Amino acid sequence: MLYYLFDYLDKNFDFFGAGVFQYISFRAGMAAFLSLIITISFGKTLINLLRKKQIGEDVRDLGLEGQIEKKGTPTMGGIIIIAAILIPVLLFAKLDNVYVILLIVTTIWLGLIGFLDDYIKVFKKNKEGLAGKFKIFGQVSIGLIVGLTLYFHEDVVVREYSDEVVGQEQVERTYVDVKSTKTNVPFFKNNELDYDKVIPFLGSDYTWIMYVLVVIVVVTAVSNGANITDGIDGLAAGTSAIIGLSLAIFAYISGRVDFSNYLNILHIPNLSELVIFCTAFVGACLGFLWYNAFPAQVFMGDTGSLSMGGIIAVLALAIRKELLVPILCGIFLIENLSVIIQVTYFKYTKRKYGEGRRIFKMSPLHHHYQKEGIHESKIVSRFWIVGILLAIISLATLKLR
Repeated sequence: MLYYLFDYLDKNFDFFGAGVFQYISFRAGMAAFLSLIITISFGKTLINLLRKKQIGEDVRDLGLEGQIEKKGTPTMGGIIIIAAILIPVLLFAKLDNVYVILLIVTTIWLGLIGFLDDYIKVFKKNKEGLAGKFKIFGQVSIGLIVGLTLYFHEDVVVREYSDEVVGQEQVERTYVDVKSTKTNVPFFKNNELDYDKVIPFLGSDYTWIMYVLVVIVVVTAVSNGANITDGIDGLAAGTSAIIGLSLAIFAYISGRVDFSNYLNILHIPNLSELVIFCTAFVGACLGFLWYNAFPAQVFMGDTGSLSMGGIIAVLALAIRKELLVPILCGIFLIENLSVIIQVTYFKYTKRKYGEGRRIFKMSPLHHHYQKEGIHESKIVSRFWIVGILLAIISLATLKLR
């Protein structure tokens, strides 16, 4: 909203300083600053309100050190994360940008699903929360909306360049915006994959079906991964901040003609607006850590974790870095896999030997390390370090091919 106000003032009244709102870097910095201020300033108020309403975590005794002490800690703190993301985005981003609209819808949609899950757990005293099939339905639904929009919307294009010789020594660069199903493939010299050519016999008329299925899988997997990772103080928020900052860099580079041409990656017009969303996201995560770091004064609940995972997934898809998700979101992936491996192996051994056996002492993986006797603050710090290393590897794919 402020963007349009200052754009009007700059064009019609030459208002002093209004032109600075044209710069992505300024608006991104302001978005990060405001989101950080919102979470830190109003976080305490929200915590007190949640305590007053007796909206506390009902902790099951899993034999983990320090677990019982967390009983009654306010949950549903994801509300402040969502507010700290949306308010700066509404103020500083271009609200007619298709990518920004998609991210706003995703945030609200998955936030509502998470809120409903937390509400059932807290107020209905049902530890299972929202039935799994309804969670999956919600994730698949938003995946379907995102996939169809990214595939069919006229503003979702790739800019292709060509050089034409106009004189003996003069070369003129021209471009055309085209609908494209290309995405970036990490570590390959020809780092582009066209979904249109993955299954040639399917025909281009049906490529959208495969693309939408990919989007649904990515959104569902990453949002569930963030949800599972949110098991100890500060882990999900800190990991998400690292991923969000990496995606901000990717969005900035892909949205600029000079950087994208130099690095030989897809140039996606209007994508730079997502930098504002990314920085607001990072600011909200860091601000939430003020109260969520060990010992946590508030938990984000599914309200926060589902929406954060969905945001990361849609950002990766919009930037066309979905094939980089297994590396960049490696923490989420390994947490997800640890649960799948544990459950699968337990069922297999129970069927074969009559007694279920475990690979990990407990899943998800962070609980395994807790069972090993490692303090949760050390586990979180080490996971953050791994997350930073994975982010560096992901960014290195811009040159390593």
